[in-house]
Amino acid sequence: MLVGALALQQPHYDEVGIASWYGPGFHGKITASGEPYNMYAFTAAHRTLPFGTVVRVVDLATGRSVVVRINDRGPFVAGRIIDLSYAAAEALGILARGTARVGLVVLGHP
Repeated sequence: MLVGALALQQPHYDEVGIASWYGPGFHGKITASGEPYNMYAFTAAHRTLPFGTVVRVVDLATGRSVVVRINDRGPFVAGRIIDLSYAAAEALGILARGTARVGLVVLGHP
């Protein structure tokens, strides 16, 4: 019975992979959605999710999470699934590491 209870508690992720972040060098530049990149906003780049999609990003090593809005395309590095803004990466605690294994949960579409 305990095994069944543990199975029910396993989180469901829509996607699992590596997150990275981008910051000062891109601040103010126009994103794929047409809005300027603001490194202090909780935004992210994803290859396929529609612009405006709201996603919870969970660091699988620490359990910390942030909620971001997709406003750009990327990342364009093999094996990475999302590029976080500086602010989102800082809140998630991955600035120094640069990358983290994460789970994504889509919270809402535009």
